[in-house]
Amino acid sequence: MRLLLVSDKESPYYWDYYQPGRLDGVDLILSCGDLKSQYLSFLVTMGRAPVLYVHGNHDKNYDRHPPEGCDCIEDKLVTVKGLRILGLGGSMRYSEGPNQYTEREMGRRIRRLWFQLRRAGGVDIVLTHAPAKGCGDDEDYAHRGFECLRELMDKYRPRYLIHGHVHMNYARERPRILQRGETTIINAYERFVLEVPERL
Repeated sequence: MRLLLVSDKESPYYWDYYQPGRLDGVDLILSCGDLKSQYLSFLVTMGRAPVLYVHGNHDKNYDRHPPEGCDCIEDKLVTVKGLRILGLGGSMRYSEGPNQYTEREMGRRIRRLWFQLRRAGGVDIVLTHAPAKGCGDDEDYAHRGFECLRELMDKYRPRYLIHGHVHMNYARERPRILQRGETTIINAYERFVLEVPERL
């Protein structure tokens, strides 16, 4: 199964210079946030693959103008094409803006999902906006990661944690892919294609 991961910057390849067929073969599109709602609507229309998204800390207009034809999976565990996908958007609180959480608030969101996780027998992909602490985050206040996301990985051992928020161009040597235990961590900045087996 081919997954297109997007976050934080509209890709010119799929947006400004799109050519018919570029989304052929994509089975599922996952957005980690901070993208124009029109962009996600364009992807779901041209690609004809489901688009699942969580909110980024700059997604101020999604409530009034949500991406048409796309599914928000905030605080939900959904199964799509055999993949169990958990959505936890937002960033660490650093201002009065939307979609920002303290460590305690994010931890509370995760704890509320225990029954869904138990009933599903775990999770394959955790889709977030912010990274986990020490796993692709940054040192500045706005781009710190969540400790509770690290604990989530250690407890439920998802195959993937996919995040955005920390732009790849912030640092020259920033790795896109990291590993923590059994979990592969991917920074979805702009676009990344991930091939996964039908059944993880």
